[in-house]
Amino acid sequence: MSGHSKWAQIKRKKAVTDAKRGAVFAKIAKEIMVAARLGGPDPDHNFRLRFAIEKAKANLVPANNIQRAIEKGSGQALGEGNIEEIIYEGYGPGGIGIMVLCTTDNKNRTVQDLRSYFTKCGGKLAESGAVSWMFSKCGEIKLPANLSKSQEKLYELAINAGASDIDLSEGENPIVITSPDELEKVQKNISSQNIVQNVFSNFNIADDVLKEEMKH
Repeated sequence: MSGHSKWAQIKRKKAVTDAKRGAVFAKIAKEIMVAARLGGPDPDHNFRLRFAIEKAKANLVPANNIQRAIEKGSGQALGEGNIEEIIYEGYGPGGIGIMVLCTTDNKNRTVQDLRSYFTKCGGKLAESGAVSWMFSKCGEIKLPANLSKSQEKLYELAINAGASDIDLSEGENPIVITSPDELEKVQKNISSQNIVQNVFSNFNIADDVLKEEMKH
């Protein structure tokens, strides 16, 4: 009985681990598909795809999964739905502007889900252009939270790499901010120092950030 109980416990833990791993694989596969769709299937000429493939390999995504995602995204695979990257705009509580970047194979379903989420949170989905004027497009490079460098060294790292800013919010990963055109160059400069990164090339940052205290 004890052996059976232990085996069942191992199976449950494995199922949870496999589910988490599958979710990571699916998320990265979408990133690869979108990158291949927007910039083509050749990673040598598609920085975003090249980085997504590197990320997939680092997370032990099988080579077949990577190739299949590239083929789906670039339209080489027949009978597959198109994955699109779309930005939606809306208002949150207090009228704050919100931009949501989505990857989807069904725009109608995504719009319905977003409208429901906004409504539940006291906001509303808005028309294209309603809040985008409040944001600037930039590149974002997220560094490890446990990076053993002082704030001064992190600022120096960002400046030397060619970044425009770095966000060192307490308790969070340091985030290097670049212009979209400089993202690849900055990423390569940081990589040359053997620092692991997550790059998000399609990122919008608010021009004015207001912090509102919660009222009870």
